[in-house]
Amino acid sequence: LQAIIDFLARKGEGTAATLAVVASNDASAGALGRARDAGIPAETFDATDDGASLAAILERHTVDLVALAGYLKRVPASVVKAYRGRIINIHPGLLPEFGGPGMYGGRVHAAVIASGATTTGVTVHMVDDEFDRGLVIAQWRLPVRENDTATSLAARVLTAEHVIYPRVVEMVATLAASDLSADF
Repeated sequence: LQAIIDFLARKGEGTAATLAVVASNDASAGALGRARDAGIPAETFDATDDGASLAAILERHTVDLVALAGYLKRVPASVVKAYRGRIINIHPGLLPEFGGPGMYGGRVHAAVIASGATTTGVTVHMVDDEFDRGLVIAQWRLPVRENDTATSLAARVLTAEHVIYPRVVEMVATLAASDLSADF
């Protein structure tokens, strides 16, 4: 989240992307404090309901694009349906090979190392009804070094995430705000 906040602050008025609200199911999440520090509304929602509390927050703040960052639960089906094609997620591995239920954080990097893969990376994808199966929007590949551990790999992948995700958020927001129909 901080990478997106900082990137958009540097862009200023020259971007179609703005952060309307930061929402979390965890009242102690650091993201809420970072949002408040940046003057962005921050709210919590009940992740055990059918998505109604999250949907209410998104509607109240007129959210056009949902960018998940660190949210490990399945997005409720009602929210996916209401925002189909407008929810994106970042994943710390190359999809579809290193994704799916239970594949998050250090587990992804450990799986990459265990597989003997020579390449890993970051994937930004649309969210659909399945974990990590939505349309891939962007990937950034990184070499797996001979001496990499899950921890060292995680650090390099996180650096890549902080570079790619803000730019993809801006790109998707810009495209969503543009009328491209005249170009085709």
